[in-house]
Amino acid sequence: MDRTVRIFIVEDEPRIARFLQIELDHEGFETAIEGNGTRAFERIMQEPYDLVLLDVMLPGMDGMTICKRVREITDIPIIMLTAKDDLEDKVAGLDLGADDYITKPFAMEELLARIRNALRKRTAVQCKAPIEECLRVKDLVMYPRRYEVEVGGESVHLTKKEYSLLEYLLRNKRTVLTRDQILQEVWGYDYSGDTNVVDVYIRYLRAKLDDHFHEKFIYTVRGVGYAIKE
Repeated sequence: MDRTVRIFIVEDEPRIARFLQIELDHEGFETAIEGNGTRAFERIMQEPYDLVLLDVMLPGMDGMTICKRVREITDIPIIMLTAKDDLEDKVAGLDLGADDYITKPFAMEELLARIRNALRKRTAVQCKAPIEECLRVKDLVMYPRRYEVEVGGESVHLTKKEYSLLEYLLRNKRTVLTRDQILQEVWGYDYSGDTNVVDVYIRYLRAKLDDHFHEKFIYTVRGVGYAIKE
């Protein structure tokens, strides 16, 4: 199951913030609200959000400053919300790293379209490399060059052999691999140990992936071998 997208609403006008929260919750997003700019910046640094709706005029720390400081650390999508319709403000926000800029009042349908667009762009950037550099099944993503694995955005720690086994399965997604094939590819042609080592490491992977995230990734084809499937 896909992870729910978390949107952080940084808006000091309670009526507007609550309206946005109700509409976004209705669309299936998970939301949080903060009306103080200083606290908002601290929460963006500490809590896992997928997108920020950021008002410009805020108590504590203004939206422009928040955008600038956040951009120095993370590429989380930021959509600026403001009552100002001045071209210079729009240019300033975009130059500071905002992904988009929408002026109040706005139609909710337009904001939703801009949110979906910003999220699509980020996903494309995260997985724009060829398949050798980004291997995906369901909400599991492997970045071979970075030696990283994530499930629903959560990092998964794997040993070197577990990583090699998972990479081989992912590169042959939907293909049933025999134990001998796995042994030759992951352990090497000169391996002379017990073939049960494959079963042992499959159990290790399942404990860290299937069991931990309550999602089936690795399938057993009885009498043949193993496969990763959608």
